[in-house]
Amino acid sequence: MSDFNEIPVATDIVGLLEGLSTTRAIRRYTNEPIPDAALRDMLFAATRAPSGSNRQPFRFIVLTDSDVAQKAKSLIALGAQKVWNHKRENDGYAQGSGSDENSPKARMARTMQEYVDNFASVPVLVLACLVRYREPNPLEGASVFPACQNLLLAARGLGYGGVITGFHGFVETELRELLNIPEGTLIAASITLGKPAGNHGPVRRVPMGELVYGDAWGESPEWAIDPPGTSFTSRLAK
Repeated sequence: MSDFNEIPVATDIVGLLEGLSTTRAIRRYTNEPIPDAALRDMLFAATRAPSGSNRQPFRFIVLTDSDVAQKAKSLIALGAQKVWNHKRENDGYAQGSGSDENSPKARMARTMQEYVDNFASVPVLVLACLVRYREPNPLEGASVFPACQNLLLAARGLGYGGVITGFHGFVETELRELLNIPEGTLIAASITLGKPAGNHGPVRRVPMGELVYGDAWGESPEWAIDPPGTSFTSRLAK
């Protein structure tokens, strides 16, 4: 076994600002496993994230290819499929523009269907947890979600990708028993990781001027202008 004390953190393949603007939600993966050294670097980045009072209450359960890992992936896959089936029907993904197979709405539906259908075979599943040190409150996510974002950005920097989900919530009782997760610990996110089957690229968002205000609500400052070449979302059509 390699002595990871002697292995430096890998040099990433993108700069920080480029990574921030090109880290897409990756839901399609190749079958290539993620090496332990790359996982070490990703989780190292995750554990460097800030947290309230620097308590570092986040914990990560990393599931790769063990029997237990496969059981957990398969368990969450069932939850993912049930959730997506309900959302697809409830939100009318096959209606309106969704009837056009080339529309953003139809493409999103195909991507999600493929994702949940293959959830059990994702290369890596990470459960991001929060060890509570006070009663549940609306702000507690601030002590775990920055670490999740660090994980995804580190994955991007090493040529991998992932996405945050909440599918664990629909099988949480069984999942806690399987993984011996103690009471008082919140499972905050289930994150899949792997080598992208597609590509990262500029993320599409609404113009910055619609999201950034100066001095008063709804008033965009003059400098809130997107850089040249920015890609914008068309939003999901009805």
